[in-house]
Amino acid sequence: MFGIGGGELVFILFIVLMLFGSDKIPEIAKTMGKAMAQLKNATNDIKSEIQKGAEANGLDAKSLSDMTGGINSEINKAKESLLGDTVTQVEKVKEDIENITGPVKRQM
Repeated sequence: MFGIGGGELVFILFIVLMLFGSDKIPEIAKTMGKAMAQLKNATNDIKSEIQKGAEANGLDAKSLSDMTGGINSEINKAKESLLGDTVTQVEKVKEDIENITGPVKRQM
């Protein structure tokens, strides 16, 4: 849960208990629960509006996934080509530096 371990959760609960007292904690939990429910409902409303807009423009889930899949594959190709060129350039520079510093190392 968010990368929080058991000990950390107990510590956080202890701090909350010390700050607000035992009588305020149920109110805080109830308020946070309502806020989380409202956030979830708002997120679902936004998702449904986006989906309705996409369907109105002739886009369905399959065409959107095809589109994003194509974009992702192009991004991966670009990363591979840039990374491959970079590794080649780094190896070349490393070799050049080794050639230049070779005589210097031997003199020391």
